Amino acid sequence: MSTPSPASAAANTPAPSPVADPAPVLSPDARPAPVAAAVLADVDTGMDDALALVFLARDPRINLLAVTCVAGNTDVDQVLRNTLDVLHAAGAGGVPVARGAERPLINEPRNAHAFHGANGLGGLELPRSPHSPSTLAAVELMHRTIEDSPVPVTLLALGPLTNVAVFLRAYPATARKLERIVFMGGSAGVGNATSHAEFNAWHDPEALAMVIHSGIPTLMYGLDVFMQATLEPGQYLPLADADDDGARLVGEILTVSGLRGGAAEPQPVTIGDAGAACLIAVPETVELLRYPVRVELSGYSRGQTLVDRRLQPGESEHHGDAGPVPVIEVALRLDHGLMAETFLDAVRAPADRS
Repeated sequence: MSTPSPASAAANTPAPSPVADPAPVLSPDARPAPVAAAVLADVDTGMDDALALVFLARDPRINLLAVTCVAGNTDVDQVLRNTLDVLHAAGAGGVPVARGAERPLINEPRNAHAFHGANGLGGLELPRSPHSPSTLAAVELMHRTIEDSPVPVTLLALGPLTNVAVFLRAYPATARKLERIVFMGGSAGVGNATSHAEFNAWHDPEALAMVIHSGIPTLMYGLDVFMQATLEPGQYLPLADADDDGARLVGEILTVSGLRGGAAEPQPVTIGDAGAACLIAVPETVELLRYPVRVELSGYSRGQTLVDRRLQPGESEHHGDAGPVPVIEVALRLDHGLMAETFLDAVRAPADRS
């Protein structure tokens, strides 16, 4: 048997397949930064709304496009003043701010002065902002901001849902362009305005019902997690002595809250509405589940949010009595350490907006 010559062996050897150059590995500094979430905040600026505004102005994962004001914790004109002053302290005085609804859709307005004080900020007096509010009404600023944004906007509602409900009715096509609505309100358990109802839901339950039934992706950040998002005195007291105006404001607000009720020593306090802002920046701060939710509109339970956590339908559904109930995302548990870290890291950061 003859042995093939080296030349013939080489001729019969398949040519190696071309190998693509490996993709370059980007260094951490060369990787594109994640796109900040575009946020439009609707507020009734009391103490915890102020905490949320400082966070929204400071966290690099948030692009705060505009802020609209609604009556709730205090009257809408005081809310407007507080909002302008808080944003100025946070270094975000240039963010557009608009005046909105001065009363709920049906109810007379009912403030929360017993908790937030007559000025909504626990009696704290802030330096006046040199900025003026927008000449647009809140609903018009919502419309223009959402239409002008190159990316879908998250509407973060931290007060009664009156402005949001009016916007949904006035501009339904624009509303459908929203990324989602995140609202602080409601509860799957106990209330605070009544034994059953959380304040924002109780203040304007018809507006909340309109939002939940809108068909727009909706997330409920209720009292269940609101009360879990707490800071210890050792975490917030140093902020009150900060050189930065925004960080110092956060520390002063939390200190007032920590001494509430005549406490001899500062107590742990919730960051309240700010937790709903944190979940937009860091979704891992909360655990979300989808549940049917309805809002009670009459009787003593008016304003109660009924979160249906049953594992299977009951007799009411089997007999066709229940009717359609919207299903939304509900936050019931949170990562306490991550929530505190997310909030504190942002509010300690120096202002980078004029």
